[in-house]
Amino acid sequence: MSRPTFFFFAPVVAILALATIFSQRWDKDQPRIGLAVANLQADFFNQIKQSVTKEAAKQGTQVVVADARGDAATQVNQIEDFITKKVDAIIYIPAGATAAGVPVRDARKAHIPIVAVDRNPPGAPADTFIASNSVAGAKKLGQYVAKTTGGNAPVAILQGQIGTTPQVDRSKGFDQALKDNPGLQVVAKQPADWDQDKGFAIAQNMLQVHPDISVFWGQADAMALGAAQAVRVANVGHKVTVVGFDGDFAGLRAVRDGVVDATMTQQTQRMGRMAVQSSEELMNGKKPPAEQLLPAFLTTKADAAKYLANHP
Repeated sequence: MSRPTFFFFAPVVAILALATIFSQRWDKDQPRIGLAVANLQADFFNQIKQSVTKEAAKQGTQVVVADARGDAATQVNQIEDFITKKVDAIIYIPAGATAAGVPVRDARKAHIPIVAVDRNPPGAPADTFIASNSVAGAKKLGQYVAKTTGGNAPVAILQGQIGTTPQVDRSKGFDQALKDNPGLQVVAKQPADWDQDKGFAIAQNMLQVHPDISVFWGQADAMALGAAQAVRVANVGHKVTVVGFDGDFAGLRAVRDGVVDATMTQQTQRMGRMAVQSSEELMNGKKPPAEQLLPAFLTTKADAAKYLANHP
C-alpha cells in the first residue's frame, strides 16, 4: 500500500470504528458501561466480551462495545466517545502499551470509573485491574517444561507485544523457572506480537539458525500454534516441546489433539463477570482492590477436554 493510500484509509478506519459505537442505542434509564476491547478477532478477548455482556444483562446494565482492532489510536478515540456520552463506567482492555494511559487519565478527569482487564496501563493504572496471575502461571509452565525435558534443552521464546502487562509478567515468571533450571538455555527470543502467522515465520527462522531447539514457548496460544506449525514443516527429527498461554479454544483443541503440549488456561469467563461487578461497585461509590489476580490452570492433553466443555 502506498503512503498516500494509507493516509486516506487510516482516518476512514477510525471513523468506521466510531460509527459502530454511534449505531448502538443507549437506554438512558439503565446504567451504561462502555467496553473497550483491544481486538475482537482474538478468541481470548471475545470470551471476555461475551462474559461481560451476559453478566451485565443479569445486572440490568447496558453495555456498548468498541473494538479497536488492535489499534491504540483508534481505541483512544473510542474511549473519548464513551466519555462524551457520559457512560457510568468503562471496562478497558488496552490495545497496546503505547498511549495506554491516556484513556485512564481522561476518564479520571471526567470522574468516570475505569476497570482494566488483562493489561494495566503502565504509569496510569485503572481503578482496579483484573487479570491472571501471569507471573505465577508462567513460572508453573516453566516448571512443567523443566520436568518434561529433564531440565536440559535449548529454548526459543516467542514474545507478545513488548511492554504490555501480560508480556512483562509472563517473561518474569518463566525467567524464574529458567533460573531454577540452568540446563534450560534460551537460544532465541523475539516478539511475535501475539500473532500466529508471525509466530510461524519467526519460529521458522529460529529453527534455521538453531536446528537443535527442543522447546518453543509462545507467550500466547496463537504464537504456540505458529511454532508448532513451523516444527512440523521443518521436520526436525527430534521431539520439540511446544507450550503456550491463554487456554483459548484453538489452543485447547491443539493441546487435546497433541499439537501443543501444554498451555495455561485463563479464567476468561470469571474475568468478564468480575469486570462488571467491579464496575457496579465503583458506580456505587465502593472501592474494589487495586489488583484482582486469578490463578491460571496448567492444562495438558489429560484435561484439555474439560476446559473445552466448560471454560472457566
